[in-house]
Amino acid sequence: MTTQPDRLPPGQTWLAKPIVYDIGPVPSLDLTDFRLRVHGAVLHSLDLSWADLQALPSTQIVRDFHCVTTWSVQNISWTGIQVREMVDRVLPDPEVRWVMVRSRDGYATSIPIEDFRRPDSLLAFRMNGVALAPEHGWPVRLVVPSLYAWKSAKYVHEIEFLSRRQRGYWEERGYHDRGDPWSAERYRV
Repeated sequence: MTTQPDRLPPGQTWLAKPIVYDIGPVPSLDLTDFRLRVHGAVLHSLDLSWADLQALPSTQIVRDFHCVTTWSVQNISWTGIQVREMVDRVLPDPEVRWVMVRSRDGYATSIPIEDFRRPDSLLAFRMNGVALAPEHGWPVRLVVPSLYAWKSAKYVHEIEFLSRRQRGYWEERGYHDRGDPWSAERYRV
């Protein structure tokens, strides 16, 4: 694997593929029951079925992926809906500073709104050209390549816009509130 040192954040090592982590068993789902709830401090809430989500315009990005446990993987191809598409549809209140993303397995993570709505943040349903595998977040996961991978929640079913920070699963356990790999924001100080 050819690497470019300027692409590797401090303390990270390149791996060939991501290591899979979960907080519990991978939740099963019948796609006819899938719902994505987008709500909170917004003008318009959304309740999207799988068909609704698939009908939105999708895009592909290729980005490196960095885990707080010090591994990174180059050039993962993600296909999905730009998060900005959701932001534009729900119209968050001007005081929104954080976004809480909740997963079907009980996981949650909070993300600063500036990072959440970056052009390369996606609600992804494909990874490297194929549908997400269950262990990678099927049917849809958040991908925020500018932050450590724990911010890229798998099995997403709810997005809540917040005016005040709430801490998610790892943030409650001492991980950094933002999680910028280039600043090595692994843990809260």
